Amino acid sequence: MPTAALTAPAAALESALDSAPVAGPDLYAATIAMGLSAGLYFAFDAAVLPGLERGDDQTYVTVMQNINEAIENGLFGAVFFGAFLATGSAGLRLRRHGRLAAARWTWGALGCYATAVALTFAVNVPLNRRLAAAGAPEAIRRLGELKEGFSAPWARSNSLRTLACTAALVCLGRALALRHRAA
Repeated sequence: MPTAALTAPAAALESALDSAPVAGPDLYAATIAMGLSAGLYFAFDAAVLPGLERGDDQTYVTVMQNINEAIENGLFGAVFFGAFLATGSAGLRLRRHGRLAAARWTWGALGCYATAVALTFAVNVPLNRRLAAAGAPEAIRRLGELKEGFSAPWARSNSLRTLACTAALVCLGRALALRHRAA
């Protein structure tokens, strides 16, 4: 009985993978989500962070605290985790249908995106939490030190996330181009 219960979902997934088009919707969804992710990180690199650096420390900390709070929403979560899931699903489907070159490019995208996710959880999220824990900027005694300890490592990690997501997007573009070719 337990074996049958475990194999039923696997059989349903296998059947769904067999009957669905060759990595159509999931590969497109992965590419769109990856483009949105790369664009978000690039916007921070190109405009948000340089703009904040032009202001005072209190403005920087206030805005980053507000952004970090606002970004924790369902839409961002759907794109952030959806990019990972859709890329993995597309890679499985491509491999299953013998589209090995496209599958390899999709796995490359997944590896690049996994790097961005790892950076997010290893660097950016802990920095964001430390910034939030500091409290209201007007009450922080060493605001300049807090900002300096946050801004440089956060910006470096974000630039790496931009590169990783852009590389993942390139890989997915190549997978799209190869998806109809066998092997």
